[in-house]
Amino acid sequence: MTAVADRLRPLTGHRLFWPALVLVVMIAANTVYRPGFLAVEVKNGHLYGTPIDILRLSAPLILVALGMTLVIATGGIDLSVGSLCAISGAIACLYISGAADQNSPATVATALALAFGAALVLGAWNGVLVAVIGIQPIIATLILMVAGRGIAQLVTEGQIITINSGPYRAIGLGHFLTLPLAILIALAAALLVAAFTRRTALGLIVESVGGNAEASRLAGIRSRRIVFLVYVISAVCAALAGFMVTANVSSADGNAAGLWIELDAILAVVIGGTSLAGGRFSLGGTVLGALIIQTLTTTVYAMNISPQTSLLFKAVVVIAVCLVQAPAFRARLRRRRRGAEPGPAAPQREKEQVPA
Repeated sequence: MTAVADRLRPLTGHRLFWPALVLVVMIAANTVYRPGFLAVEVKNGHLYGTPIDILRLSAPLILVALGMTLVIATGGIDLSVGSLCAISGAIACLYISGAADQNSPATVATALALAFGAALVLGAWNGVLVAVIGIQPIIATLILMVAGRGIAQLVTEGQIITINSGPYRAIGLGHFLTLPLAILIALAAALLVAAFTRRTALGLIVESVGGNAEASRLAGIRSRRIVFLVYVISAVCAALAGFMVTANVSSADGNAAGLWIELDAILAVVIGGTSLAGGRFSLGGTVLGALIIQTLTTTVYAMNISPQTSLLFKAVVVIAVCLVQAPAFRARLRRRRRGAEPGPAAPQREKEQVPA
């Protein structure tokens, strides 16, 4: 038994092992509960099925979580990504709704450019508050989290903006090479971020800043620029997710779009093995974490769990996942299974002779 454990230790010690195992277990459980869970079919040249739906619906969360990963790797946090989703989607839909031809590619491109521009400005605002002024990240981004919803409501004037644009709807519901376009966009974004952070020195610099910003500065790294950059990247990722969220329903709701996605993104990052203290990150783990959360949501709906208890069910499962992959928790479980090993017997002390 010990030899088998020694052989498996390199595998179980990999940072992606436990998230991948949890995802496999959840898929297996769903397959047992619903035998047709993994069924995929082709209709009109497009792939359909529950696995495809999970990938498509997890795309916005993957995008937000990618940006959140870089922010957390620097030791920060971004609570404003949900509001940024709402603002970007609202700006894009507002421009398209007022256009003479909503199906014009030029109209959609202009709408996306305006929304991206707004996201860049707001991401730079977060970056200035954190990197330049020195406000704590949780407070700096909480400001935009609260105010951003108000901005989105101002853009939409408190109404739900409905559009009828085929090119814009394709961002969330379109297909390319039989696959949903949302999956391909999320995949392209993940590969792009991975290329910049793992094929260049950017990833090492981000981890260095998150590990010790002062030491990085003394080593010649401009820490403030890196912190500013990751908040801008997070805002751009959130804007792209906002396009998907609003394109799925062909409308923009400043109050509901992207609501609480920041919490799911943080959970996805943590489940993926990225340290909240900063200093190291795993993009692959973040993607797995997002897939776990979406699979869990699909499981809750499939099992007809009431809405009142679904959030509690998700919380219990997420806590269990975090505990399973925590090294200290696993070490304690191993010690408890083995039991307390008996220590060496204490030598008996000879009784002292008392003189008569």
